[in-house]
Amino acid sequence: MIHSKQIDKEGFSIINNVFTENEIENIIELIESKTANNEENATFRKSQDLFAIRQFHKEIPETLDFIFNENLKEIIESNFGKGNFITKSIYFDKPEKSNWFVAYHQDLTISVDRKIEIENFENWTVKQNQFAVQPPTEILENNFTIRIHIDKTTKDNGALKVINNSHSKGILRIENLDFENEKETICEVEKGGIMIMKPLLFHASNKTTNNERRRVIHIEFSKQQLPNGLEWSEKTILKN
Repeated sequence: MIHSKQIDKEGFSIINNVFTENEIENIIELIESKTANNEENATFRKSQDLFAIRQFHKEIPETLDFIFNENLKEIIESNFGKGNFITKSIYFDKPEKSNWFVAYHQDLTISVDRKIEIENFENWTVKQNQFAVQPPTEILENNFTIRIHIDKTTKDNGALKVINNSHSKGILRIENLDFENEKETICEVEKGGIMIMKPLLFHASNKTTNNERRRVIHIEFSKQQLPNGLEWSEKTILKN
């Protein structure tokens, strides 16, 4: 399952049939049992249009044995080598009638354990006692994200739209993209499939129009050491 050439060229790749129906059902069951009575949890965000769990792999670590099955471990190692670890994870649940949409953007921040003044680490923020910062471009260029699709995702229930190869242009303001000459792809993914993407790839999603739910587990990875004693706040090393 080597997709690294496509990821390098286009900034993303879609791989279906990574998880069995049974593995997906086990993940859903664990999420539902954890969230049933935890409405006030600080890492949970709930609105009419979206339910999200930040630090997902720490909130529901029981899911990791199902998420990192042999298929996913092979995909990560064959495309990105050994030594990668989780740096961040979020679970998104976009309900059937959701009007939630996301405009085109790049993922420019990482989650870290503290604030340290370091050259080229900019735009510090803090939410729920967790610091986020925009690191130097080369750190973002070498990271990758895997989105695990718990539901079939189509253009009608908010599948990601991406601008092909936009990850190769560095950090850009959206108005500096020449949309007339760019290729846009709608990334439809089957239930149990994944989408791999680079953080600097411009991506967006539309409102849901077909009354179908969309649940996704978004996991970010790196193998890079941060400078000056700064640490990834959600760093989790994968089991062999």
